[in-house]
Amino acid sequence: MENVKSLNKWANAHTYLPVDLVRIVLGVFLFMKGVSFVTNVQYLHDLISPIDHFGGGMFLLHYIAPAHMIGGIMIVFGLLTRWAIAAQLPILFGAILINFMGHMRSENLILAIVVLLICVFFLFYGSGKRSADYYFKMQQ
Repeated sequence: MENVKSLNKWANAHTYLPVDLVRIVLGVFLFMKGVSFVTNVQYLHDLISPIDHFGGGMFLLHYIAPAHMIGGIMIVFGLLTRWAIAAQLPILFGAILINFMGHMRSENLILAIVVLLICVFFLFYGSGKRSADYYFKMQQ
């Protein structure tokens, strides 16, 4: 727990506007991806079809879109950013895995890897000074 506090103090002391903008763009991207999955459920079903025979296909259909939409909103505002990103990590690992198990789509693979790397960065970095987490912490 002490490591997380020291990481937060370092991140808040060394925060920059471009990093916060990257966090906001990541949140908007995840939200829009969730909206596209909700509006085109057949596309999402086709994407997860390579791992559907392992079971849990219906669970995945009902987890991926809401996790992207709610997590994206939370990441945009910087509210519980690490928790929201932790909910995205299994989806992103699955997106990378699906490309190796099913039909390889290089643009989807590259996009999933880039988003995963950005999420891992914000998992350690936190939400920064321009966030709801920082605002609520300063209110105490």
